[in-house]
Amino acid sequence: MKILEKYILKENFKPFIVSLIVTTFVMLLDKIIDLLNLIIEKHLDFFTVVKIFGLSLPFILALTVPMSVLLASIMSFGRLSVDNELVAFKSCGINIFNLMKPTVIAAIILSFFMIYFNNEILPNTNHELKNTMIKAHYRRPITAIIPNSFNQMKDYTIYAKKRIGDELRGIVIYNRESSKFPQTIVAEKGKIFLSNGGNTLKATLFNGEYHERDEKFPQKYKLSKFKKFTLSLPDLGYKMNNNRSDYRGDRELSSAAMKEIVEEKKMKISELDDNIENFSFELSKLKNQKQSQIKQKEIKSLKNKLNLKKDKKNGLLRDIRKYEVEIHKKYAIAFACIFFVLIGVPIGMMTKTSGVGMAFSVSSIIFLLYYGSLTLGEEFADKGVISPFLAMWISNIIFGIVGIYLTIISVKEMKFIDLNKLKKMTGKIFR
Repeated sequence: MKILEKYILKENFKPFIVSLIVTTFVMLLDKIIDLLNLIIEKHLDFFTVVKIFGLSLPFILALTVPMSVLLASIMSFGRLSVDNELVAFKSCGINIFNLMKPTVIAAIILSFFMIYFNNEILPNTNHELKNTMIKAHYRRPITAIIPNSFNQMKDYTIYAKKRIGDELRGIVIYNRESSKFPQTIVAEKGKIFLSNGGNTLKATLFNGEYHERDEKFPQKYKLSKFKKFTLSLPDLGYKMNNNRSDYRGDRELSSAAMKEIVEEKKMKISELDDNIENFSFELSKLKNQKQSQIKQKEIKSLKNKLNLKKDKKNGLLRDIRKYEVEIHKKYAIAFACIFFVLIGVPIGMMTKTSGVGMAFSVSSIIFLLYYGSLTLGEEFADKGVISPFLAMWISNIIFGIVGIYLTIISVKEMKFIDLNKLKKMTGKIFR
C-alpha cells in the first residue's frame, strides 16, 4: 500500500509544482503591469524593483497554492483516468477513497503550513512591501504633483499647469504655515527634489514673484520678484531612509495580534455601553421634568453626547468586523487546499482529461467562483449583513459538500460531465 501512496503523491507533486510556477508567474505578470508605470515614472533601480516583486510573492502564493492544489488534483487523477490506471486499481480491489487518502493527507499538512505562512510570513512581508512602496512613491517627488490640481503637502498647497519631465511649469504655491494670510509664490517654472535623507522637500523656482501681506497691518502688501528662489518643506513625515512606518493594517498583522486588538475594542465598547446607558437615563429624567430654556439646552447637549458615543461604538464594531473577517480569511484560504482536493479528484476522474489547458480552464472557473464568493462574503461581513465566520467559511462549506457529492458520484462511476460531447456541441454552435 505504501508503494501506491508514494505513486499517487508523485503523480500529484509534479503537476502541483508546475501549476504553482505557472499561476504565480501569471499573477506576477499582472503585478508587473500595475507597477510598470511606477517603475518608469520613479526611475526605480534594479534592486528596488526586485525587492518589490520579491515582497509581492508571499501575497500571491497565499492564493496560488490552493489553486495549484486544485489544478494538480484535476490533472493527476485525469491522467490516471485517461490511461485506464483507475480501472486497473479498481480491478485489484483498491477503491477511490484509498486513492484519495494520500492526497487528502498531503493537503491537510499543506493547509497547516499555509496557516503558519498566513500568520507569520505574510503579515511581515506585507508590512515591508508597504514601506518599500512608500519609499518608491516619493523617490521622485515631482511625480507626486498632479498637473492642474491643488496638491496638499503639510502647510503648503502646490498648483502647476503642466509637468515636463522633471520640471514643473506655471507654478503657484500657497504657504499657510505662520500667518492667517497665506503667502503666495508664483513662478514660471521649477524643480522639486529631496534632501536630508528624504525628510525635506526642496523646490527650486525660477522667474517668479513672492506675495505677502503684513499680519499686523493687513493694508500693507509686499511684492518681491526673483530669478531663482529655493523653498524648503521640512519634516513631511516620509522619513524614508532612517525611519519606517510602524503602523500595521489588518493585512500586516497575525491572527493573535488582531485578536488582541479585537479584545481591546470590545472593552472600549463595554465602556461606551455604560456611558450610553447613563446618558439615556439622564436624558429620560430631563424629559420628564418641567421644560425650560436651560433644560432644552441640557437635553440638546446630552443628545449630542449620546449620538457621539453611539457613532464611536458603531465605528468600533466596524473595526471589529474588519479584523474578524481577516482572521477567518487566513484560516479559510489555508483550509481551501483540502476542499479543493475533494473537488479536484472526482472532477479529474469524471472529466477524463490529462490536458493542461482543459484542467487549467476548469480549475480557473472553480477558483474564480470560490474567490468571488469569498470577496462577496467579505463585503457583506464588513457591512454587518452576515457574521465574519459565515462570510469566510461559507465557500469552504459549499465546496466541501459539492466535493463529497462528486466523490460519491465518482465511486458509483457516474459521468458528471462529458467534455468530448461538450467540445463537439460548442464547435457546432460556433460553426
